[in-house]
Order: sequence, then structure tokens, then C-alpha cells
Amino acid sequence: MSTFSRRLARSALLAFAVVASLDAPARADGEAKLLAPSGALRVGIYPGSPTSMVTDAAGKPHGLAYDLGGELAKRLGVGVDYVRFQRVADIVTAIHNGQVDFTVTNATPARASEVSFSQPVLAIELGYLVAANSPIGKVEDIDKSGVKIGVTKGSTSERTLPAKFKNATIVPAESVKVAVAMFGRGEIDLYATNKPTLFEMSDQMPGARILDGNWGLEHMAIAIPRGREDALALLNRFVTEEQSSGALDTIQQQAGLRGATKASRE
Repeated sequence: MSTFSRRLARSALLAFAVVASLDAPARADGEAKLLAPSGALRVGIYPGSPTSMVTDAAGKPHGLAYDLGGELAKRLGVGVDYVRFQRVADIVTAIHNGQVDFTVTNATPARASEVSFSQPVLAIELGYLVAANSPIGKVEDIDKSGVKIGVTKGSTSERTLPAKFKNATIVPAESVKVAVAMFGRGEIDLYATNKPTLFEMSDQMPGARILDGNWGLEHMAIAIPRGREDALALLNRFVTEEQSSGALDTIQQQAGLRGATKASRE
């Protein structure tokens, strides 16, 4: 190779390196604008579930959506704005309407028609909670006339359980907090949702217990508004890194998230 050719090759490599180094921040900046167009990542949360947001004894918030949202905002180099709702169905609607940028929720086919999902973050069991001294000791005791099953209004449970139980009555609750009070007034006999939420409820209800077994799994994933799919590759890398680094385990521990299993990738 001639001296001129070597100089030309070196110049080309240098130009490529400069372009590559400029492209990475530009790409990251573009993804930040795509995921957080307002300049801050608007994270939808609802209190009472470790999959979203709970507070510890010192009053510090933790939760899957809360902590992952904060970590993603840090990586994007933007602020984080936590937007509170009563229940997850309201958050999904807000994401669909472009009013919220991020949450973590069950990636059902129905919700996938409204928002876009990352790869699964983790899976959690679905179960039933009964109050102290309840005559319901097993799942087979549930489907009887007069039994009232509480579910969160707008939830997957509300859509799924009517087909499963033909004799029991499904009773929607405005929120998990309201459901605990409904137990006390005898308005529901048991509550059906994911087990992390049931464990949180049982902590407030002495003697309450979660029935053995489960009636399915929720596949928790990051939800973002439709139209932002160009950022999904970044979100999937983010999820993989949180899983492999042990950060996700720490988040679960801090939130007291019980009833979770590793996410499966089909």
C-alpha cells in the first residue's frame, strides 16, 4: 500500500470513529426525546402494590414501576415526574392518550392494543385472598351462590373471572385500599388479583390468608405510548441489564414484592 493510500485509510477510519462517537449521543438524545418528550419521564404509579408503588416504614417509596422509572430517567439524562392514579387501568388509559410516558403492568393482549410493551420484566402469580375465619379454604369452595369475589375495577381479573366462576358474584372495587374496607363491611368474601398485591393487603388484615395455588400468571412489562416503538430496543436492553445485574432483585426486595418468578421469553 502506498503512503498516500495509508494516509487515506487512516483518514477514513478517523472520520468513521468521529461519526460513530457523535452518533451514540445523538441516538441517546433522540431516544430521550422520544420516551420523554416533555423533558421529564412521566411515570404512572398507583399506591398499594409493590408492582407499582408502596411506602416503607420510613415513608420512602419503592416499587417496580416507581424504581424502574426512576432508573430509566437517570439513564436517559432526564428528570422523572411521578403521576399518581387510583388503579392501573387509569394509567393504561393515560399512556394511550399520551399523558403518561411509562409504567410497568401486565402485558395482556387487550392492553397491547392500547400501548406498546417491552420484553417481560418478570412474571407474578395470580391468587385469592380471604379474610380471617373465612369458610373458604380452597379454590373449590369459591364458585357458590352468594360468594362475592372482589376485583379491581377495569382490571384483568374483572374481565377474566366471570367466565371462570358461573355461580359466584364478581364485585368491582375502585382501588385496593377500598377493597380492604369492603372486607370489613362484609361486601366481599375474597379478593382476586396478583399475589404481590394480595400480600400487601394481608399485612393490613390480621388473620387473612392467600389460598394455595394460582389461577394464572401476569407477565409484567414496561408500557409506553404507541408510536414510540423505535425506543423498544433501548427498553429491552434496559430490562436485560436490570435483570442480569441484580438490580431487579434489589428493587423487589426493597418493595417487599412477594409471589414473583423469573420472566420467560417465548
